Amino acid sequence: MSPSDHTSKAIPVVKRELNGYVGFANLPNQVHRRSVKRGFQFVTMVVGESGLGKSTLVNTLFNSTLIPDKEEVPPSAETPQTVAIQNISADIQENGVKLRLTVVDTPGFGDFINNEESWKPILMDIESRFDSYLAQETRANRTKFVDNRVHACIYFIAPTGHSLRAIDIEFMKRLHTKVNLIPVIAKSDTLTEEEIEAFKGRILADIAHHNIQIFRPLSDSFDDPETVAENREILSKMPFAIIGSSNDVETLDGRKVRGRKYPWGIIEVDNEDHNDFVKLRQMLIRTHMEELKEYTNNALYENYRTAKLLSLGKVQDSSVFREYNPVLQMEEERRLHEAKMLKMEGEMNAVFQQKVQEKEQKLKQSEEELYARHKEMKLALEKQRQDLDDKKKRLETTMRPSTPDRKPKKGFGFK
Repeated sequence: MSPSDHTSKAIPVVKRELNGYVGFANLPNQVHRRSVKRGFQFVTMVVGESGLGKSTLVNTLFNSTLIPDKEEVPPSAETPQTVAIQNISADIQENGVKLRLTVVDTPGFGDFINNEESWKPILMDIESRFDSYLAQETRANRTKFVDNRVHACIYFIAPTGHSLRAIDIEFMKRLHTKVNLIPVIAKSDTLTEEEIEAFKGRILADIAHHNIQIFRPLSDSFDDPETVAENREILSKMPFAIIGSSNDVETLDGRKVRGRKYPWGIIEVDNEDHNDFVKLRQMLIRTHMEELKEYTNNALYENYRTAKLLSLGKVQDSSVFREYNPVLQMEEERRLHEAKMLKMEGEMNAVFQQKVQEKEQKLKQSEEELYARHKEMKLALEKQRQDLDDKKKRLETTMRPSTPDRKPKKGFGFK
């Protein structure tokens, strides 16, 4: 029996129930143990104008001072003349799980008079990280593999209450195919609940109108009803209206909470009735961090990698990895033969039509020439007839006998 016969036959799969414990049900625990041992990596980017609370939100998300407040920056620090890229990395640990967190800050975005191409340095940074990852994939030695791709981009929208500005739309249109966009309404405590709901509706309408893709947690058939309900609730809150604060304030009932104190009351960061910070943290860290990384790797990076390799002239031949099957080969040859015959038939029809047109053209030309010659001969004969008539008249005139002179008769009155 040839190897092709084996490939053409489907291998039957028999499902059996085990009589006792074997041990491969412990595979998830093995994966968990190895993952905890290696640790995890996550890269997030924060983009927005100065004063919207980017540093405060990052510190609030991870409950640690990862980015110093602007008041703590030395006065000698120079303000960037263009959009700068700053990387802040930290190793944080929670219940024995280690996370290598990298926060990419973009100071200077939207702070200039002309912000026409303020998105360009950010896009170049994201693409350079893709290029670095692609270079690591193509190396011979890949033992030290570092994933520094941006897995999530939190974009801060100013709480204007109207709609997205031109800079917001342009930024998201340029980057939505390269990074997971998570839009948030910064400093939402400056708006009322009714204004926030109307503002969210206008933002989503602008995003849909411009075909901008933002990250949305989706459910599949393997999710339990609780997870499906959580995803549906997270979707209903997007874009997230948030506030950030690392300060503890005391409520009227004596509780210590993270929040902001105003003359009219206290806004609690971790209270879902006050803002959407809890839902943002839940999606970004607790429930969908791995999904963000997988979508970055399987969709965003793969699309960029394919376009990059095609631009370099590298085309993958899918037939290299295709197993040989004689039936499929005969079918392929028959299809190619039929296509070739159809092509030849089309070419013959085209040649036949061309010959017919040429023949018709020649016949038409011959008919016109015969008509011209007939007309010319007719005119010549008519001229000859006219000449003959003229000659005949002249001959008749010259050959007519002359009449003799008659003498007058003698008669009355004459002698």
